[in-house]
Amino acid sequence: MSKIGFIGMGNMGYAMLKGVLKSFEASDIIITSPNKEKCENIAKDTGVRYAETNAELAANAKFVVLAVKPQVYPEVLKNIKNVITGDSVIISIAPGITIESLKKQLGADIRIVRAMPNTPALVGEGMTGVSYCKEDFSFEERDLIDSFFNAFGKAVYVAENQMDGVVCASGSSPAYVYMFIEALADSVVKYGIKRDDAYKLVAQTVLGSAKMVLETGEHPGLLKDKVCSPGGTTIQGVAALEAEGFRNAVIKATDACYEKCTKIK
Repeated sequence: MSKIGFIGMGNMGYAMLKGVLKSFEASDIIITSPNKEKCENIAKDTGVRYAETNAELAANAKFVVLAVKPQVYPEVLKNIKNVITGDSVIISIAPGITIESLKKQLGADIRIVRAMPNTPALVGEGMTGVSYCKEDFSFEERDLIDSFFNAFGKAVYVAENQMDGVVCASGSSPAYVYMFIEALADSVVKYGIKRDDAYKLVAQTVLGSAKMVLETGEHPGLLKDKVCSPGGTTIQGVAALEAEGFRNAVIKATDACYEKCTKIK
């Protein structure tokens, strides 16, 4: 039996797989997807096995990762319901779908780990919010859960009622960061900087700024103040962002994301 099985090889499932392969052997992993050609190609590239069906995968993996869209969950849960046992562990990465709702569909004795990773997992810099009842798991199982999520980035453990907030903070927000990078790069291309150079300048700046927050432990506002010299260029730019509602736009985006999460069942 494999340690980890992935049902779904979309963007998120594949990103997690690539990260996990850095810490686990290919023989520890099994995958499946409706697209058999994709499974064959991934198996050829990575050495992992693939299953023909969701039920076959669930019968051959202890930890079953449901890496599919929320709207596909009912079908997938129906496929695996009669195969999984109390020894199985389900890892759900769908926004809005609670542990309680999964237990109602799979059985009260089925153990669930609810998580929200993000696509930077593909380059080993993912951020995942994780929630589960630790008392239901052995120390060995907890260690494997830690190893799994840290294989493609970092993880924070939160109460389940905070998971919708995690979706807003890290699950969906890479899209906003990419929009910011694209917009800032466009703005300097206007002044003659080559597009490739613009993306490199901006993306590295975003990466470096994030590392400053994580590694210095200083408040983002303080770090911002250190860049803003009195009467200088940066404070003029900050003032323009404030005038155009930069912070409010971000907060409104989070509100919209959170509202959508609460409507997913």
